[in-house]
Amino acid sequence: QVQLVESGGGLVQAGGSLRLSCAASGRTFSTYNMGWFRQAPGKEREFVAYISQFGANIVYADSVKGRFTISRDNAKNTGYLQLNSLKPEDTAVYYCAATAMALTSSPGYYSYWGQGTQVTVSS
Repeated sequence: QVQLVESGGGLVQAGGSLRLSCAASGRTFSTYNMGWFRQAPGKEREFVAYISQFGANIVYADSVKGRFTISRDNAKNTGYLQLNSLKPEDTAVYYCAATAMALTSSPGYYSYWGQGTQVTVSS
C-alpha cells in the first residue's frame, strides 16, 4: 500500500501559478503510476494528468495542456503538479492518485488517493 498527502493548494488570481505536491509513504513510490484529478462542486471527478513510474510517459487533459506540468521525484517519494496561467474554471479540489495498473485516465483504476487540496482561482 501507499499513502498519499497533497499540499500546495490555495487562493490565487487568474493568470497566477501554484505548485501542488503529493507526498507518498509506505510501499516504494516508483512502483506506481501516478495521476492527478480534480473535482469542482457539483461535478464529477475529472482527469488532469498522469505520469508513468519513471516519468517516460506523460499525458494531459486537453483543458490543461500547455498550462500544467506533471512531474515526480522518486528519490523524494513525491509527485508534483505545476499549475500556470490559472483560470477561474480550474477551481476545484485536486487529488493525486496511484495505481499499480497500466496508465489510465479513468479514476476507477486508481487504488490509492490523497485527501485533496483546494485550488481557488479568482477572476
